[in-house]
Amino acid sequence: MKLSINKSRSLWWAISSAIILAGIISMVISWQNPSIKAPLRPSLDFVGGTRLQFERDCTKPGNCDQPIDINVVREVAKTQGLGDSSIQIIADRSTGAENGILIRTKNLDTEQRTNLQNALSEKVGTFDQQKNQFDSVGPTLGRELFTSGAIALIVSFAGIIVYLSFRFQLDYAVFAIVALLHDVFITAGIFSIFGLVLGTEVDSLFIVALLTITGFSVNDTVVIYDRIRETLKTNPNRAIAEIVDDAVNQTLGRSINTTFTTMLSLFAIFLFGGETLKNFALALIIGFTAGAYSSIFIASTLLTLWRERNGQRAVVSGESIDTSAGN
Repeated sequence: MKLSINKSRSLWWAISSAIILAGIISMVISWQNPSIKAPLRPSLDFVGGTRLQFERDCTKPGNCDQPIDINVVREVAKTQGLGDSSIQIIADRSTGAENGILIRTKNLDTEQRTNLQNALSEKVGTFDQQKNQFDSVGPTLGRELFTSGAIALIVSFAGIIVYLSFRFQLDYAVFAIVALLHDVFITAGIFSIFGLVLGTEVDSLFIVALLTITGFSVNDTVVIYDRIRETLKTNPNRAIAEIVDDAVNQTLGRSINTTFTTMLSLFAIFLFGGETLKNFALALIIGFTAGAYSSIFIASTLLTLWRERNGQRAVVSGESIDTSAGN
C-alpha cells in the first residue's frame, strides 16, 4: 500500500478542522454552563471540594438485591442541600455489580458527611464502612496544579521548537508544534464533549496525559522529518510533494506498529485499570491516535505546502537546494 497524502491534503485538514471546531464549540457551551463554568468539566483536583465514595455491604441479606437508582441518590443529595453535586453509580472491581456511589460536591464537614451517609443508607441500603472513602481538596491546590501543568506544556513546546530548529530547520519545528497543538486541541475538545454528555471530569492526570501525548506525537513527526531530510540530500531535484509522500510511506509501517502495540496496553489499562486510571488511559488513546494521524497527515502536508508556495530553499551540507524543483 502506497499513500499519496498530498493529493488529498485538503480532506485531511477538513477532518481535523471539523473535530477541533466541534471541541471548541463544546468548550464554549461548557464554559457558559453554570454547573461547570470551565472549558472542560473540572474534577476536585482543580476546583476543590469533597469526594465521597460509598459502597453497599452485600454480605447482609437483601441489601444488594435492587440496583441503585441514581435519581433516588440525586433526590437525597438535593434534600441535603447538595443538588448541584456530581453523582455517579460505580461498579465493584471484583464482581462488576453497580453497588457503589461516587459523589463530588462542595466542602463538607464531618457532620454533613454523616448526615448524607445516613440519608443515603435509608434509601439505597447499608454501606460497608471499610470501603467508604472521603477526600477533600482545597481550591488553592487546584490552581497550583493547573498553573504547573500549563507551564510544563509551554516549556515542553519551547524545548521541542529549539531542538527541531537546531536539528532540522525552523519551518520543520513550526509545523511540528502545529501538529502537537492539533493533538492537544482534539484531546481536550473530545473530553469537553464527554464532560457535557457523560459528565466526564478532568483531573491532574489529564495534564500528565497531555504531556505524554506531546512526547509520543513529536517522536513520530521527527522520524518522518528525518527521512525527508535524508531524501533531500540524495535527491535534491525531486518535487517536495513526492519526497514527503515517499518519506511517509517508508515510515508508515513503523508508525502503525508502534501505535498499535501502544494501544494494546492503553486499552488494557482502560478496561481493567480501575476508575482512577480510566480517564487517563482514555486521554492517551485519543491523543496517541490524533498524534499518529497528525504526524502523517498534518505536519508533513503543511511542510509540503509551505515549501511549494514559498520556494523555500533547504540547506543541506552547506548548500542551498530548491525543494520546489519539479513542480
